[in-house]
Amino acid sequence: MPEAAPHQPHQVALTAPDGGAGCIDVLAPPPGADPEDCLYVALHLQGAASVCRDGAGTVLEPGDLLIGTTPHPAGLLADAGCRMVHFRVPCFHLGVRHGDVRRTGGLLARGDEGIGSLASQFLRTLAAQPPIHRTRPGNHLARSVSDIVAVLVSELLERVDPEHPTAAAGILARIRDHIEENLADPELSPASIARSQHISVRYLHKLFQQDGTTVGQWVRGRRLEACRRDLERPTRRQSSVAAVAHRWGFVSHSHFSRAFREAYGVSPREWPTYAAHADARQRAS
Repeated sequence: MPEAAPHQPHQVALTAPDGGAGCIDVLAPPPGADPEDCLYVALHLQGAASVCRDGAGTVLEPGDLLIGTTPHPAGLLADAGCRMVHFRVPCFHLGVRHGDVRRTGGLLARGDEGIGSLASQFLRTLAAQPPIHRTRPGNHLARSVSDIVAVLVSELLERVDPEHPTAAAGILARIRDHIEENLADPELSPASIARSQHISVRYLHKLFQQDGTTVGQWVRGRRLEACRRDLERPTRRQSSVAAVAHRWGFVSHSHFSRAFREAYGVSPREWPTYAAHADARQRAS
């Protein structure tokens, strides 16, 4: 009797927990966002599966995660007993650029270590929820899942290319550039900043919190620095303190004066004299 041919793995079909086709939407995209601007996360549950990247194969264990920009994970092979759950997360909620992940060809996170372990557990829990709970606006679990996936993706991107800024670092740099360009706009706010970068206000606050500050503190600090420089210039005599404050986005003169004194120890009106004396002492020493 001839030997049976070895079993050949095949591409896994998309399956939702109820056996139907499709992905679980972790959160809905905001109004006006591109519905295609999403990342897809495949959670391996059971069966034999492997992923081939750059000519090397990696065997997947239950709980492992594959993250990519298409519903079908690139290079995934599995047997007939393989079961996976697939999730879709808008990049808007992750603060991650679609192109950063696409260039890697896909990311693999082990489900038994570090942030990957947390993400795997939370995704399992989310998948077990009835659909009515998964789609409820403001679902706390769904938002927690998106936050964990955002941290995980940033960590994986840095691991793949240590010289390339992580998604979080890159977007924070772009946010700071946007703030510098719009300091004079009194309407500059967390909402307008988040909208300009196509991220949520919640994720914006998280980025600055990880950097040890807040959005409001950063904007106020940059505005005060711009006012300080203007007040030192001889040509400033043509402008009142109130005019300088208004020029850099401060609406309330009393608020500006308090903030300036807290930052520099003297009032805005006293600053030119204070700065001139300090400069003279430095030249004399």
